[in-house]
Amino acid sequence: MKRTLLPSLLLSALLSAPAFGQATPLKPGADNIEVLGHVPLGHHSSVTDIELEQDLDRPYAYIGRASILDGGPKGMDVIDLSNPSKPRVVQQFRLEYQDLLPNRGGMDVKYFRTGGRHYVVQSFEFSGGPHYELGAVIFDVTDLPDTMKEVARFILPEHPGGMHNIFIYKHSDGNIYLLATVRGDMVQAFDLRKAVSGQIEDSYVATIPTHQPDDMRRSYHDHYVAWHPDSGQDRFYGGGSGGYYVYDITDIRDPKILVTLQNIDGVSWGHTFTPSPDGRYVVAEAEYQYAPLRIFDLKPALDGKQLNINQPISAWTANWQNLSHNHEVRWPFVFVSAYLDGLQIFSLEDPENPQTVGYYDTYLGTNQEGLSSVINGAFGVDVRNADGLIVISDMTTGFWSFRMEGFNGWNGEDYGMPDISSVQKWDEESKEGTR
Repeated sequence: MKRTLLPSLLLSALLSAPAFGQATPLKPGADNIEVLGHVPLGHHSSVTDIELEQDLDRPYAYIGRASILDGGPKGMDVIDLSNPSKPRVVQQFRLEYQDLLPNRGGMDVKYFRTGGRHYVVQSFEFSGGPHYELGAVIFDVTDLPDTMKEVARFILPEHPGGMHNIFIYKHSDGNIYLLATVRGDMVQAFDLRKAVSGQIEDSYVATIPTHQPDDMRRSYHDHYVAWHPDSGQDRFYGGGSGGYYVYDITDIRDPKILVTLQNIDGVSWGHTFTPSPDGRYVVAEAEYQYAPLRIFDLKPALDGKQLNINQPISAWTANWQNLSHNHEVRWPFVFVSAYLDGLQIFSLEDPENPQTVGYYDTYLGTNQEGLSSVINGAFGVDVRNADGLIVISDMTTGFWSFRMEGFNGWNGEDYGMPDISSVQKWDEESKEGTR
């Protein structure tokens, strides 16, 4: 892996570190960040990603449980946030044969609505064992907090190893698709309405390729899908082998490449990759120590002037010695689960000069029990648009909820942007008529 950073990029990242001080045991967070609730969840390195329902009358968060090292449970926890200051675990799911399962387990988790019911998809990832072919489990969570019911399982005999990352998207064609990173292949798309109606074996729809030579190992890690109102396109954003890729998947069975981000100094493998609501800017992560989040401007490629972009316009890091992980964009803010640096929030109001605006360190311990020298602490992050609630899943310290002063909810139109984020608008009609 190339790790040579352009001097200007590294300088930009260093200058954007928190100007008002790093976290300390006596002051773990900035004055503008309020801790609402915290639930320890047990074994170290056993907490993975998090999903927060968006309706205020459904105050539930879903957290993947895994054994990143040894000894953790493999499944999913449901947290009730009816009383934000006293969050509590109300349901748990654990896979069968816990003692026979190797490391990993429940990884990414997402929810969706269809037919008046509420569902959650929990992905699973194993290197062997009795659930080697399991990709994900679908639950009907309509009747929370009292009960939840398993509906179906994605079994992948042709792609054993499971689904690492998933994204659920309400497409302009009116369908609800699960897009999943599967082992040994690209991102695959599945029709979730078929999956919950007893047709899961017939739910496969399409594969999203990577734009790589045939003789190279090709795969994705994370991905994201969003509607682009200016062009009337459904766009796929994927990070993986060689860098990052943007596809037009308006016809999901015939993806068309729009932009590549390859030959970037310091990036041979793309990780998390998230666009701004208008699709112009992207926040890109590369998963190794010292790597900042890079900010790219896609306009030259989208204007047809060039296919490939290999120079970021800026970068941001919480601490140059560590690594920032997953992130949610609510323009101009980027909410980051920054591993050892906990929750971090920075602003892209000036995309060429990102600025830290809030932080709270959810993991102040050493990393002696981590997966590597920098992988422990805050793993997942989500934001509730209706009221600005922020949640973090910390690999070792558990579940956290926060508020940032002055951030009481998000609608893109308030910032001169389309009202587009990772949050899907389940109650709206299909976008097909606007194409």
